[in-house]
Amino acid sequence: MPAPALLLGVIKKRAVLRLIGAVGSALVLCCVMAFCGSIALVAFASQGTTTTCVGVATGASATVSIAILGQAPAMLSASQATVAESYVYVGRARAVPHDGIVIALMMALQESGLQMLANTSVPESLNLPHDGLGSDHDSVGSAQQRPSAGWGSVAELMQPAYNAEAFYGGPQGPNRGSPRGLLDVPGWRQMDNGAAAQAVQGSAFPERYAKWQPEAEAILAGLGASTTPPACDPDKSGPAQPSVPSDLSQLRREVLAYAQEGVGGAYVWGGTAFKAWDCSGYVRWVYGQAGVQLPRTEQWTAGTLTTVPQPGDLVVQNPDGPNHWGHVGIYAGNGMMYSALNPVVGTLLHPVAWNGGTAYFYLGLPPGK
Repeated sequence: MPAPALLLGVIKKRAVLRLIGAVGSALVLCCVMAFCGSIALVAFASQGTTTTCVGVATGASATVSIAILGQAPAMLSASQATVAESYVYVGRARAVPHDGIVIALMMALQESGLQMLANTSVPESLNLPHDGLGSDHDSVGSAQQRPSAGWGSVAELMQPAYNAEAFYGGPQGPNRGSPRGLLDVPGWRQMDNGAAAQAVQGSAFPERYAKWQPEAEAILAGLGASTTPPACDPDKSGPAQPSVPSDLSQLRREVLAYAQEGVGGAYVWGGTAFKAWDCSGYVRWVYGQAGVQLPRTEQWTAGTLTTVPQPGDLVVQNPDGPNHWGHVGIYAGNGMMYSALNPVVGTLLHPVAWNGGTAYFYLGLPPGK
């Protein structure tokens, strides 16, 4: 074989080997990632419902200008842009068609002006981040969804990503078709966009959605060029640390101390390195530092189900099969938990209510009480 042909053959062979190696590595990583992937934003399309922290930049002075054909530009505040990005990103991740995302934005523009609205009739909502106040029954959030109608808990409905999930609905939606979301409406793609929004919302003013279509189209064109998850801007001071019972065992105190040490760590799919981990990698590191060795994944198999959790116990969430969950963390007490939540916010202390299907496992640690 002439030298050039021989060189070409070597190059081709190396390229094939590199491709095979890359595919193999990806498959291995996917197997490891499957455990925590259901709580990552990019996994909306393949896993069950997932709620994430999408911060509302209350009081932010920054604005985003959206050009609208034949109209004055729309000026969105930073918090409005965050809400809009949530609908765009969740829609993209769920493979919702273009028109579906436009309908979602039309709905949010009409219902709340792309704002997270608390409600004076729902005291719990007033204690959660919000941009303004509404007063329509018990409607809250950017989609004005009602807890009493089964749309979700108040804590869930005060998060724009959850509003988007619930509005889109479908097999991966949090309400499994009751109340129904857009993807649960038969023939929604053949409907007028305003009528499709009304089919979900059941508004007393169904004619008002249509007027927002030009602005919704412009927002999608302006903010939808990137598939990067919307930035989360949680309170920089973070939530207050839960009080620790005075008689909590030393081992449990160590678990909590190491959990706190990991706060601020990045979320890395399949990661196990310090502050570069996924949810199970973080939990395994924390318990390992305290001398408790856990499996790499499915860590609940090392424990016993409990309905009376103590600080330091295992928290599992987002059930995705019989005796199987998609997210794991460490119970901190007072309804709070530590976890490596997703690539946007990383590792933090957050409310247990941010995810659903919660169960607790006792890992043989001294009960502390």
